[in-house]
Amino acid sequence: MIEHVVLFKFNDQTTDEQKNEAIQKLTSLKNKIPGIVDLQAGVNFSDRSKGYELGLTVRFEDQEALEQYGPHEEHQKVVSYLKEIGMSDILALDFEL
Repeated sequence: MIEHVVLFKFNDQTTDEQKNEAIQKLTSLKNKIPGIVDLQAGVNFSDRSKGYELGLTVRFEDQEALEQYGPHEEHQKVVSYLKEIGMSDILALDFEL
């Protein structure tokens, strides 16, 4: 199993409604991309986040599923939306379970 962890920062113009829409779009990927075992996304509530506002965790069957996820059309649609609403930084970490 592979755990994929992503943190997102947005600019000051990004609204809470847009962030919530981003979460909905991210969580919908679970049913659209093969190889995803579990997917969770949410808004940060901690003051330790160094400005990262949304978090995403995706558990994949294997590394091949992770490699297929990045270029997948549905994933790229969500990435485009995140950029459109003002994503200013992203941090990703992958590890094997």
